[in-house]
Amino acid sequence: MASFDKDKDMGCVYLVGAGPGDPGLLTIKGRDLLASADVIVYDYLASTSLLDLCRENAELIYVGKQGGDHTMSQDRINELMIDKARQGNQVLRLKGGDPYVFGRGAEEAERLVEAGIEFEIVPGVTSAVAAPAYAGIPLTHRKYASSVCFVTGHEDAGKSESVHNWQALAHSSSTLVFFMGVKNLDWIRNNLIQAGMSKTTPAALVQWGTTCNQKSLAGSLETIADLAQDHSLRPPALLIVGEVIRLKETLNWFEKLPLLGKGIVVTRAREQASSLKALLEEVGGCCYQFPTIEIEPLDDTSPIHNAIKRLQDYDWLVFTSVNGVRYFWKELHLLGLDSRNIGPCWVAAIGPATAEALRNKGIEPDFVPRKYVAEEIVQGIKKIGVEGRSILIPRAEKAREILPQELKKAGALVKVLPVYRTILAGKDSHFLNQALEKKDIHCITFTSSSTVENFFQLIEPEHLRPHTFDQVKLACIGPITARTLEQFGFQADIVPNSYTIPDLVQAIVKEQSNNTKRSDK
Repeated sequence: MASFDKDKDMGCVYLVGAGPGDPGLLTIKGRDLLASADVIVYDYLASTSLLDLCRENAELIYVGKQGGDHTMSQDRINELMIDKARQGNQVLRLKGGDPYVFGRGAEEAERLVEAGIEFEIVPGVTSAVAAPAYAGIPLTHRKYASSVCFVTGHEDAGKSESVHNWQALAHSSSTLVFFMGVKNLDWIRNNLIQAGMSKTTPAALVQWGTTCNQKSLAGSLETIADLAQDHSLRPPALLIVGEVIRLKETLNWFEKLPLLGKGIVVTRAREQASSLKALLEEVGGCCYQFPTIEIEPLDDTSPIHNAIKRLQDYDWLVFTSVNGVRYFWKELHLLGLDSRNIGPCWVAAIGPATAEALRNKGIEPDFVPRKYVAEEIVQGIKKIGVEGRSILIPRAEKAREILPQELKKAGALVKVLPVYRTILAGKDSHFLNQALEKKDIHCITFTSSSTVENFFQLIEPEHLRPHTFDQVKLACIGPITARTLEQFGFQADIVPNSYTIPDLVQAIVKEQSNNTKRSDK
């Protein structure tokens, strides 16, 4: 690790490989540096979800290059890194793939050396290895290939002739992987065939490898260019040539994921979205984060503190959300207390996620309903006996009143304790409207009535309506959320039998699978 003690006024530059597109392929060292860097200079091919790992006050600078369109010249990028480091910043240069594999990382490092700037290289998973693997193509195999060769498919325009030894490439038994070769498919094919490679040699293209938009196709050296044109396969894509491609159909695991390429909108608050987003991405979904809710602490927390100091007066603590647990315990700790101060209170959780949040605090819930709605909690607690019992409900400032109302009817002494508030997220809806028009969205998820109500404050119902006839499915976590959706003139297409995030994801998978089968008929 570079030392920052040598020169207090001089920073350091880290050239970090972001990997091929799947953010899960970032190295642990890369993740840790992202969390501490002052300035992040990032590329077009680096997954933007990695920016969520950055410090909240980090300076983010986009310098991407796409299809010849350069946001910033390479010389300017070099000078930017040098200037930021000389200001004493820890600078992280986030580059797609690996910095030293056709990534101009060595050129950037040379310029840093010339300027006297300390630097480190953090290798990344190169797309040359990852993209074929996600498309079912092993680069080596005892039966087909014992070596692999990485080749640029886009040579320096200033060179008078090709530097490639086409004869050696054509007659080797290596798997050939061409970077940036889609625009020059005819040129690559013709050079290999003229050098003696058989026209029937298997060839494949992998576009947007390891991402939810991955597409691949296989053919022969003779047909691959026509196939690319027929399927509108454009950069970024890799060309692979060799016998290992015969294994593609057998080993192609990633493109079998049920939601691959399906655009799914997540409307949960950003603090809550991670579990739903992660589960959707595990099955291939392309998640569009569109938080409609922001969660805030209350300005006046004295009522919370007063209630906590009198916990001994309550028979039941009833938690209706993970956030209720989170903010209640935050105030508990601010008072110098912990889970032991819950004392003899019985504790109920509205569902498994809330129950797990309690377990993480060292509390095993005494009651979790079979169905995860307030009505079921009421019925369960009534069976145990609530008449004359004191019940404290830490919850959002605004929430459904069914739980306290029904408990009061059953004879309980109920105190509702707001511990946080939800507000309308100030989200720009332009990107989502664009995605709807481009038909990139296939499903919109709603995990509470509030997400529905806030969504339609940000998106006009009449703007969404035309897209729901044959393209966009609406998924609600339960019947109460679905009834709220009906108030805006929409029917839920997907409602799971159990009202949990995993069950919602499974219901979306099932619906999309059935939709695909219907389309195939």
